[in-house]
Amino acid sequence: MENIKTHLVTGGCGFVGRNMVKRLLNTTQDQVVFIDNLMVGTHPDTWLNHETAVRGEDYVVYDSRALFIHDDALKVMRRLMDNPQHFADDFPFDCDRIADVFHFAAIVGGRAKIDGDPMMVALDLAIDAEMFYWAVNYKPERLLYPSSSAAYPVDLQTVDGAIALKESDIDFKRMGEPDMTYGWSKLTGEFLAKIAASHYGLKVTCIRPFSGYGEDQDLTYPVPAIAARAARKEDPFEVWGSGHQGRDFVHIDDVIDCILLAMDHIHDGTAINIGMGKLTSFREIIQLFCQFAGYEPTIKPLLDKPVGVHSRYCDMTFVEEKLGWKAKISTEEGMRRVYEAALKQLNA
Repeated sequence: MENIKTHLVTGGCGFVGRNMVKRLLNTTQDQVVFIDNLMVGTHPDTWLNHETAVRGEDYVVYDSRALFIHDDALKVMRRLMDNPQHFADDFPFDCDRIADVFHFAAIVGGRAKIDGDPMMVALDLAIDAEMFYWAVNYKPERLLYPSSSAAYPVDLQTVDGAIALKESDIDFKRMGEPDMTYGWSKLTGEFLAKIAASHYGLKVTCIRPFSGYGEDQDLTYPVPAIAARAARKEDPFEVWGSGHQGRDFVHIDDVIDCILLAMDHIHDGTAINIGMGKLTSFREIIQLFCQFAGYEPTIKPLLDKPVGVHSRYCDMTFVEEKLGWKAKISTEEGMRRVYEAALKQLNA
C-alpha cells in the first residue's frame, strides 16, 4: 500500500459527498471510507461498480478500494474514538491511517427541512462536535469542514439590502443573525474549526458553498425539481415564492475543484466562498430550462411555500486573489447538463 492513502468521507452518499467519493476514486489510486445512514443519500450500488462488491450486514466494499458503512456518522466517530483501527479491524478492508477527512455529514434536506424542522437540523451541532473531538485526538493529515452560505447574516440578503457577500461579512466579534438553525450550526462549526487549528494544530479548511447543483442532485432541491418540470413541459409552471428571489448557482464539479485546491493552501480554518459571484433569480432559471424544452409557460407563484432570504450571492475576490480560482462551468452549460439528465430520466 505504498503511497496509497485512505480518505474518510462522512455523508458520502449525499449530493456533495458522493461526488467527492467519485472524484477521489476516479482521479487517484487512493482508498475511500465513506459513511451514510441513507436518510436522504443515494445507495452507492447505483453509482459505483457493484458486480464484484463484498457485502456484510452494514457495509459494502467496492473493488477493494472503497468501503461504504451504512450507519450514522456519530456512531462511527464514537467507535473510532474507542478503536482508531476500527475500519481495518471490523471490516474486510486493508487500511492503516486516515489521511484526509471530508466532513459532509449533516441534516439539511432543502428549504422545506430548514424551515419546517429546525430542531432536527440543529442536530448538526452534535455531529460536528463529535467529528472535531475525534479529529483533534486522531490527527488526520487534513480536514475539510463544509460550512454554508446560510451562515451569512440574513439582513445582508433582503430585497433592499442585498450585497455580494464577502468572507469578512462574518465576524465572530460582531455577529449577525444567520439563516435558521442550519446557519447557526455552521457558524459553530466554523468556530470549532478555528479552535481545532489554533489550539490543536489540526490542518482545517472551511468552505462556504453557495447554491451548488448538478445532474445527480435530489429533487428536494430547486434546480433539479425545476428541470424536471420543464422536461415534462408543465404549464402553468409552478415556482416557490414569487420566483424573483435569487441565488448564486455553482456546478458541483466546480465546487469539488475548489475544495481540493483550497485544501492544498488553507490549513488554519479560514472559510472561503465557493460560487460564481453572480445573482440569478429562479425565474431566470425557469426561463433557461423552458428555452431548452422549447416552450413558454405561464409562471404560477406559490406564495405559501418557504423561500428563505431574497438574494444570496457571493463576492469571489478573496478566492481569486488567494487561490487564483474561478468557476469554469457557465450557468447555461451547467443547467443544460441538469436538463438533459432530467429529460433522460423522464424518457427512461
